[in-house]
Amino acid sequence: MFDIVGKRKWFFLFSALVIIPGLIFIGLGGLKLGIDFTGGTIWQVKFQHPTQQIEPLVAKSVLAANGYGDAQVQTAGNDSIIVRMKELKEGSPEKAKLEAALAQEYGPVDEQGSQLQTVGPTVGATISERAVEAVAAAAVGILLYIAYAFRHAQHPFRFGACAIIAMLHDVLVVIGIFAILGEIFHIEIDALFVTALLTVIGFSVHDTIVVFDRVRENVIRRVGTDFAEVVNYSVVQTLVRSLNTSLTVVFTLLALYLFGGETIKTFVLALLIGIISGTYSSIFNASLMLVVWENRELVTFFNRFRPGRPAAA
Repeated sequence: MFDIVGKRKWFFLFSALVIIPGLIFIGLGGLKLGIDFTGGTIWQVKFQHPTQQIEPLVAKSVLAANGYGDAQVQTAGNDSIIVRMKELKEGSPEKAKLEAALAQEYGPVDEQGSQLQTVGPTVGATISERAVEAVAAAAVGILLYIAYAFRHAQHPFRFGACAIIAMLHDVLVVIGIFAILGEIFHIEIDALFVTALLTVIGFSVHDTIVVFDRVRENVIRRVGTDFAEVVNYSVVQTLVRSLNTSLTVVFTLLALYLFGGETIKTFVLALLIGIISGTYSSIFNASLMLVVWENRELVTFFNRFRPGRPAAA
């Protein structure tokens, strides 16, 4: 049998090595917030018959030459671009000027196929506040539910607390990686990113509960066995099931990311990172933290730094 529990310090160290760089980037610059949070305009411009291949850098230079140098441009098929920019009003002279400049580069703009969506800064601030509230409410609800579901087990609160810690691990992994991607590749997050986070939370807890439920069953069946051995046995029992379930989701998300539309790539990437992290945390973090808690290893660790404690020989 694999000794997963015995190598728990290495698994915790790996998680720290993944999370800490993301936290550093969050501290340095934070996430690159899209207009859903900051306010602005998303403009999908469709051309009737593009006269040349649409290159984002070329389109960006056209916008910059007309006063929109901070605009972000991405392609959406062979005949469209999606522009994220400061506020641009429908029917305004500025919009007509930009359309004329883009038409000069790529040909006539298809007015029927183009769309303009503007989000005000007040709406963006509201979305930000509700995103934080949604994640916090999900965490509290999960803690209460798991504590109730495992009420007949010994120390039911520990199961809920460890599930929340594993969930926060996954959230930090996703946010940290996107902070790095935002700083290096200027990838922005939008309202769909919050949806992806909540989906990741649900998947992470779902996978964790499966492992916890097996731990609870084996504690009853293997009375007198060391708790660490019971947890290790339970994790090994559910290992293949967890990996098989997650791989089917990962393959589907990979197909969506590679062949899906540009507008959902950030959403799918967040899900992909979160599902992989959630699978890892449910197997190698959540259940192993039960062992750390049971053995009071954190208390022992911090007691080493207490003043007046005799140095180890």
